[in-house]
Amino acid sequence: MKSTFKSLFAKVCTLLLTFSILLQSCAETPDKFFGVAILNSNMISDFGTPRLTKELNDNTIEYADIPSSKKNGNEATDIIKNKILYLEKVLKDLNALSANSDDREEIKKQAIALYEFVLPVYKNEYTAYAQLCDTKAPQEQKDQIANSIEQKYNAEFEKRLNSLVALGKEFATENNLNVKWD
Repeated sequence: MKSTFKSLFAKVCTLLLTFSILLQSCAETPDKFFGVAILNSNMISDFGTPRLTKELNDNTIEYADIPSSKKNGNEATDIIKNKILYLEKVLKDLNALSANSDDREEIKKQAIALYEFVLPVYKNEYTAYAQLCDTKAPQEQKDQIANSIEQKYNAEFEKRLNSLVALGKEFATENNLNVKWD
């Protein structure tokens, strides 16, 4: 009976060890993990800045003497819709990442928190701003929303993004990833 128990215990331990090794080997490469968790943040680096609101507004400008500049009336809204779709995909990809170490777990946690922070703003305030741009609303009305976004969210966003990038720099160095931080 004792030898059967020892044999069963040895087999279970071997199985658990094999399973553990298999799980670790299924983790994404450092390059892929870095790409999903850190590099995707480039897409939102203009969050809460005049640069994004200028881009949205500029995409709705028509010139009377240039017929090809005629707009459909949904250009800014489409930009925001596409950003929202992209952010939702990134969030899904982030949640699917395997975080098999403490540094990966922290990066994943902070990246998810960053996207969950900005996504509602894109869905609400930036969508409202884009709609104002598409309908050629008065600049004062657009400025009110743009200034509100910047005042309410920019400082917290910058803090979160800088923290994530700092972790990303450490991760890139530890994993010998060739990254330029300009």
